[in-house]
Amino acid sequence: MSKIHVIHENDAWVEPLRAAFASLDAPFEEWFLDRGRLDLRQAPPAGVFFNRMSASSHTRGHTYAPEYTGAVIEWLEAHDAVLVNGRRALQLELSKVAQYQALGRAGIPVPDTIAVIGTENIGDAARSLGFPVILKHNRAGKGLGVQLILSEQGLAEALERLAADPDPHAQPRDGIWLVQRYIRAPEPFITRAEFVGGKFLYAVRVDTSEGFELCPADACQVDPGAACPAVAPAAKFRIIEGFGHPLLPRMEAFLKANQIGVGAIEFITDAGGETFAYDVNTNTNYNPDAERAAGVSGMGAIARLLTGLLTRQKGDAVLSAA
Repeated sequence: MSKIHVIHENDAWVEPLRAAFASLDAPFEEWFLDRGRLDLRQAPPAGVFFNRMSASSHTRGHTYAPEYTGAVIEWLEAHDAVLVNGRRALQLELSKVAQYQALGRAGIPVPDTIAVIGTENIGDAARSLGFPVILKHNRAGKGLGVQLILSEQGLAEALERLAADPDPHAQPRDGIWLVQRYIRAPEPFITRAEFVGGKFLYAVRVDTSEGFELCPADACQVDPGAACPAVAPAAKFRIIEGFGHPLLPRMEAFLKANQIGVGAIEFITDAGGETFAYDVNTNTNYNPDAERAAGVSGMGAIARLLTGLLTRQKGDAVLSAA
């Protein structure tokens, strides 16, 4: 039977989507791609495919899930499967360097950034940009590893902590560090614009006064002892009524150019009114408290998108048979 196939590696993040499918009585199954078997001699099953693979999979012990997903996507695309968030979306999910280059081509400003291999090169990169700077992983997720460095002394202390940290997740999964100019906002918040079907859905204001781990899902898995903002008071994530921004059309054009059907773009505006995008998330999650307060549902919109694609595919098959 033709159905919706959801590719992922995190059960907790898919739970709201399961509920959305159930409300529509939509047929679906999940492909948990931590490990498995892919027979390249066979054609994919009938249906619509949705990729929700995450850059932070390694923090849950699913080290090679993105690579396996990449292989599955190559197989699906070779058979012209209907796929939401395919090869290019996965590439951008796994590399902020790729994100920044693509955003720049779309006319969307990004902070000045230097990519570094080897912690011994972080110092020169930071001095080249001038303090304060943000230090982050090229491939991470959930804001893990993000540090604000205010001075030369702060840099020395940060590098010392990194050298002594036994946690393998303290290092970037791909070995690439990003040293980025710090964008100082008049108030401690960022804006996250959500898109479904390539179209703007809503924007959420995210309070950053307590740190950079900004995963909005209800069951975000972070390091022991860390506070997940998703279960903080609803005011931490607040959907902005009637939001508009001059960059929204460029963001939609960026998503279309990069074949991203579902995703989010995070950005910050400085005191001079200039906006900079700094993260693209193709495995987007939604804060349930904020959505309930605003009366909207991101997962509901995704379920309707995928169900509509499945219905259209079945209709096309009927017409072809006739």
